[in-house]
Amino acid sequence: MDPSQTDKAALRARMRTLRAELARAGPRAGEIAAADLPMERLPAFAMFSGYHASGSEMNPSALIRRISQTGAMFALPVALAKDQPLIFRAWEADMDLEPDAVGVPSPPASAPELHPDLVICPLLAFDRRGGRLGQGGGHYDRTLANLRALKSVFVLGLAYSGQEVDAVPMGEHDQRLDAVLTETGYFEVKA
Repeated sequence: MDPSQTDKAALRARMRTLRAELARAGPRAGEIAAADLPMERLPAFAMFSGYHASGSEMNPSALIRRISQTGAMFALPVALAKDQPLIFRAWEADMDLEPDAVGVPSPPASAPELHPDLVICPLLAFDRRGGRLGQGGGHYDRTLANLRALKSVFVLGLAYSGQEVDAVPMGEHDQRLDAVLTETGYFEVKA
């Protein structure tokens, strides 16, 4: 196994435990983060995506509601297959969700596919250089690479401040965040 993969596996195990503790200690962290987002610092966008929180991921509901007030179209990610990039489908509050290929509640196949300009993504760990450690399936890395090949996309990581690490081990296919929002603040990654 590649040493960076070993580093990632160890960091994932540690951060899953830590994130669960942070979630228990800060059940309103998502609401606090949403209230403090400096909307004027986001680039212009017509479509954005959030995610359906799973396990101890920070709940993005308040942030989604706040950003929805801009009138931008909203989408949720959908896994069509375990080892494939995600797609994004439009979702509105009156639509039923159904499990996707990995069991995450997602918009139905009848919902239109969108290509968001702003992607809010969950994570296990982040660093100040935009490094993002995900669950290990590579879904967001493949997805962001595909989106960025089509157009400019701003990627906002949503996390507890305690998920920050000095450096996330990054491989050549790992996609960086453009900014991070936590319950203690917002920062943009310097290129």
